[in-house]
Amino acid sequence: MDSPLFAALFDEAERRALTVSELNADIKGLLESRFASVWVEGEIRNFVQATSGHWYFSLTDGDTILKAACYKGQNYRIRFMPSDGLHVRCRGRVTAYEKRGEYQLMVESLEPVGEGALTVAFEQIKARLFAEGLFDEAVKRPLPPFPRRVGIITSPDGAAVHDIMTVLDRRARSVSVVVIPTLVQGELAAAQIAAAIRLANEFCSGCLEHERIDVLIVGRGGGSAEDLWAFNEERVARAIRSSQIPVISAVGHEVDFTIADLAADVRAATPSAAAEIVAASEEEVLRRISQLSGDLRRQIEYLMLSAHADLQSLEMAPVFTEFPIRIRDLRHRVDELSSRASARTVTNLRSRRSRFDEASARLSPIGLSAKVASNRQRLALLEHRSTAAAAELTDGRHRRVENMMARLDALSPLAVLTRGYSITQKESGEIVRNSHQIREGERLSIRLSAGKIEADVVRAEE
Repeated sequence: MDSPLFAALFDEAERRALTVSELNADIKGLLESRFASVWVEGEIRNFVQATSGHWYFSLTDGDTILKAACYKGQNYRIRFMPSDGLHVRCRGRVTAYEKRGEYQLMVESLEPVGEGALTVAFEQIKARLFAEGLFDEAVKRPLPPFPRRVGIITSPDGAAVHDIMTVLDRRARSVSVVVIPTLVQGELAAAQIAAAIRLANEFCSGCLEHERIDVLIVGRGGGSAEDLWAFNEERVARAIRSSQIPVISAVGHEVDFTIADLAADVRAATPSAAAEIVAASEEEVLRRISQLSGDLRRQIEYLMLSAHADLQSLEMAPVFTEFPIRIRDLRHRVDELSSRASARTVTNLRSRRSRFDEASARLSPIGLSAKVASNRQRLALLEHRSTAAAAELTDGRHRRVENMMARLDALSPLAVLTRGYSITQKESGEIVRNSHQIREGERLSIRLSAGKIEADVVRAEE
């Protein structure tokens, strides 16, 4: 009689029946209290993302199906987008949907099985942005070779800003630095990094030219994949590509790779490497300038020595001895032609005057006397002008010849000899420029301004 079944048969009081709503509410309460936090592993089926942002899907192990939901207030923390066929592990609570009498799993955490959620999320974001062309080399901006002002977007208390400042202080003290502080990890970090990039661009759009930021370094020191995740956020990648200022990504260590590295104009392995990229060493620039100056000086000296040797060779050329003689001959020829032209002009004038006088004598009418007098006057004027023109022509040619002779004398290498210099040659005709070319007892020819000297070498000193 202690059995509940027998007790129910002999229970005299009539038991009240539960409504469907009451039963479903009791079941919901029992499920939520018994399964307040459970882990379930299975394959995603029928995944749907509602317009409200909620996720609805089913979990299956091949034999049975469990309905699941993940509301917008929870799924924004999940780093990847679920899809059908993906094997996952879910944490959540079991509850019941009273209107249908169905129970489901309310998912609070979701991660892939066999591969980290961050890796899946990274590949999904990378594929989506790559398809949009955000990583194309054609959209990347060149870095200025010598930036005057560098912006650093990082945590002001981190090791990255210290490393960057140390390198810049050692390699380029003339570069000024603007630190734009921001979080570099956590849920708010990505939004702050993107806002800092936009703030730097807004500042440059309204500032003077010498106040502009020439390049931005966006990054942080090393850490775990979870710590570096802010630099994998899509909003950070889009902010980098929208920046008008060239951006260098310097996240973590050399083995770390983020979406920001792909979107940036240049990737640096470390924050220190980013500082070395933007600031060329001033000592290296000075060393290069000194090297080029030395090369230029040696080239000039070589050209001067070569030109000096060519000049000495030209000094001995026959043209410089024959040309003055030719000029003197031409000068005499010009004088002779000028004299002959002047004499012929005077003879012609006298002949014409004689003929004119004869014609005048034959013309007896008095009416022609005035005309004859006028013609005589014109003839005298023409004679005067012709004589003056001939004299002026002769004097002009004399002056030109004398001017040419003076210029030739000034350019002639032989004129150097008149100032006390001499040209020493060996018997072979070789010009002696230093004591290494001669030996004792050797016969030398010394050419002076006037004449030559034959000499024997008694002693040669360096």
